[in-house]
Order: sequence, then structure tokens, then C-alpha cells
Amino acid sequence: MNDESIYWLWLARTLGAGAKTADIINYFGNARMLYEKGSREWRLSGILTASQINKLSLFSPSQFGETLRVCTENGWRIITPDSEFYPKRLRNIQSPPSVLFVWGDERVLNDEVMLSVVGTRKASNYSMRVTRLLSSKLARAGAVIVSGGALGVDSAAHAGAMESGKTIAVLGCGLGTDYLRDNAALRREISKNGAVITEYFPFTPASRSTFPMRNRIISGMSLGTIVVEAGERSGSLITARLALSEGRDVFAVPGEVITSAFTGTNRLIHDGAKPVFTALDVLEEYYYTYPDKIDLSGADKPLGEALKNAASQSADSHGNEHTVRRRKFAKSEQEKEPVKKPDRAEEQKPKNLPDSLSENAKKLYSVLKNEPRHIDDLSEEAGLSSADALSSLTELELYSLAALSEGKHYYKV
Repeated sequence: MNDESIYWLWLARTLGAGAKTADIINYFGNARMLYEKGSREWRLSGILTASQINKLSLFSPSQFGETLRVCTENGWRIITPDSEFYPKRLRNIQSPPSVLFVWGDERVLNDEVMLSVVGTRKASNYSMRVTRLLSSKLARAGAVIVSGGALGVDSAAHAGAMESGKTIAVLGCGLGTDYLRDNAALRREISKNGAVITEYFPFTPASRSTFPMRNRIISGMSLGTIVVEAGERSGSLITARLALSEGRDVFAVPGEVITSAFTGTNRLIHDGAKPVFTALDVLEEYYYTYPDKIDLSGADKPLGEALKNAASQSADSHGNEHTVRRRKFAKSEQEKEPVKKPDRAEEQKPKNLPDSLSENAKKLYSVLKNEPRHIDDLSEEAGLSSADALSSLTELELYSLAALSEGKHYYKV
């Protein structure tokens, strides 16, 4: 950590997670230069809104010495955009985080071959086994596996990756938060075999909005995102759409067509995501770019065949069976995926939209209704192109202002 960290902490705290700071930093240079310019220059720049200027004036960088102390005492690193350890791919997303709090090895954040594996918290035994095996094979081939540190598919992805390599967990809460005790041991292991990271300040509790917000970091760090078992409204589909919006690849593991739990993943395949039957299906997309980083040995073996040979071993290793048992009793609000539709009375209540929301997203939000509407109708009424409408809807989903109903129909939350 260095003296510059407090200025980035000031920026992150005042504007909040997910704030679009790229234009601000491009104009002023860095967080320290922004602070030193002062409110008069902020107003003259035309870059900052009146609300942002007011927020920046509420705090001073000197107030974040306690945060530095807490992180130092706990062995947590603060990584900022001017650090050599800041993930290079994150610099290219629409809303790069101003700070990352890291528990573990910060060097892993810039591994060249990173792949994210995401899916439901309430995963079937089939999906847990497939995820664990696939993640293990990808890690053995040289990839770092990125996931969200939650129960279900996330846990299986991290556990499988640690059998053969490194993994990164991106949390939707602050380090030190008493959240999801079931996975406390898993997070400790990840810190020894990769890193646990978050953009949220230490001890920030998880909430309904923090999990979708962190998904942009999961997809943003990765070359591609692999979705395993996602229903029609799964948060994993937000991660997939974020990956697409940033020009990253999307893969999906096929599931039973008669089971609603796989509707989201199967629809991704229908819409163009590459189906995954072997680790090679993923790795071959990157081998010729990173031939010295990827080992294809054994990657072509079908996952189904490998599962038959490793069924008994898969159930016991690395505490996966314990995670499956405990998942049945996890009832926290953050782990409940279905989105509740508001009634018409709720729809009439005005909402204060986030300051960082783009103008296109605000236009799109103004035409959303309580009843689901097709994206084509929304884009036409808002006067946006299909690409801008999709990007805006994803942004609204991040702030829990919109939700996907079915197909390409969205409604106001």
C-alpha cells in the first residue's frame, strides 16, 4: 500500500461501487489529482454532476487512515488502478472498480488465462460434479478459475480449481464480514491458493444489490464465462450478458430440457453460446493465443465419461459433500434467486435512480412497465438501438431496477 491509496479509497467511498469513473480519471489523471483540483475545477470540468461534486465534498482522503490500518492488520492488500497488480482486463470494462481489497496472492490477478465459472447456488448433484471436474481440468491446463465464492456452482468451481491450480473468489460483501459461514473454510483455502477479492470496504454487509454489481468484475477479469445450471432468472445470466457486452466469450454446459433449472443455460446455447462437453471446447478458443500457457493434455476427454470413472472420488474430496448438505439449510436473503414482481401499487412509487446510471439506462427505465415487455418494443419506445438497449437493461439489472421474465421480456422491479 502507498500514500496514493487513500485518494482512491476516497473516490471509491464517495461515488460508490459501480460508479463510472473512467471519464473522470481520464480527464483529471488519477484520484489524487482529482482531489487536489478542488470543487471549483470539478464544476468547470463539466465531467462531474452536481450530485457527484456534493458527494466528493463530503469526505476527505485523510479519513481513510483507519481503513489502511485495518487492512494492514488483517493482511489484506489494497489494489488501485495505478498498481502493477490491478487486473489489466478490468481497466477495459465500462465501470472498473476504483479499489480492490485482496486477501491472498495479488499476483494471480493478472494471470493471462482466466476463465469464470458461474451458476446457481441451488445446484443439482449433476451440476456440482460437472462443475468440479470441468474446473479441475481447466486449472490443470493452466487457467485460473474465477467465481463468486457462493454455495452451489461457485463452491464446486473453486474446489475443483484448487485440485489442480489457482482460483479467485469475487465477493459481494466486504472482507471480514460474517457472511456465509458455511464457506468460511473454503475462502481461507482460496486465499492460500489464489485470492479472495472485493470492491466493497471491509465489513460491508452483503445486500440485494451487491451481488449483481460484483458480477461485472467476475466477467471483466475473464477471457470467457462458463455458465452451469442457470434458470430463467438466474443472476448468472447477468454475468453472461456482461461478458458479451465487453466482447468476451460465453459458454454453457447443456442441461435437461425438461428441467426449468437449466432453462437459462439451454437458452444461452440456443442464442449462440458455445456448448461445453469437454474442457477442450473452452481451451481451444485460447490455445493459439496462449500456446505457452495452456496444456491440452487430456482436455478432449468427454466430461460424462470422466464423471463415470470418478464418481466416488468426486463426492468426497475437498468437502464438496459437506457443501451440498449445508446448502439445503442456507436461507439468507442473498441466496434466494427468484425475483419477486412488484404489485401495481409498488410500480407507482417513484424511485430515486443512482447518479451513476447512464442516460441510456434512464431512458430505458422510463419505458419499463410492471408487465414484461419484449426488448425490441422497449428499445423502439426508448429510441435506442438493440445493442444500447441490451447494455442499458444489463445496467438496470445490476442496480436491481429491472429483471428478465422469460425469453427477451423485461419488467420494472
